[in-house]
Amino acid sequence: MEINSFKQFIKLEIWTKQVLDSWNYQIKASNKLINVLRDEQLVKEIATGKNRGTYLLAHMVADHDGMVPLLGLGEKSYPELETVYIRNPDKSGLQETDTQQLREYWNVVNEKLNQHFANFSNEDWFQRHTAATEEPFTIEPHRNKLNILISRTVHLAYHLGQMALLK
Repeated sequence: MEINSFKQFIKLEIWTKQVLDSWNYQIKASNKLINVLRDEQLVKEIATGKNRGTYLLAHMVADHDGMVPLLGLGEKSYPELETVYIRNPDKSGLQETDTQQLREYWNVVNEKLNQHFANFSNEDWFQRHTAATEEPFTIEPHRNKLNILISRTVHLAYHLGQMALLK
């Protein structure tokens, strides 16, 4: 490997490690909060007239589950959550998922992602995600899998901050 290629590889490795470390930190912090909150706390609104904790938890489960096909890792495990918790607002009147089931789904989805992420190479992270077609990807190479992880990490941190209000 040439020196410049080696330097490029090291930069990619450092960049992907930083993003994965951030993701893992947010998952760990979310797990800690979700495990501390009792069901009666989770069913409350984060503020008057705002989303309930159960909705936010389900929304995050559905969002993380949606990463699976977006990253080319297979099919969603819980596609039924998308209609209720992604496409519709809280208290829409649609059939909701039990809080204990949501806690289980949260663990299952994130473990599934974690297993896949452990098998990704640095180069895999810079490949296009499934929502980007080949032609636009050549023009916009930032539409890659690592960018999905970055945006989902920020999204998770945002909702984690909201859920912290339930304590």
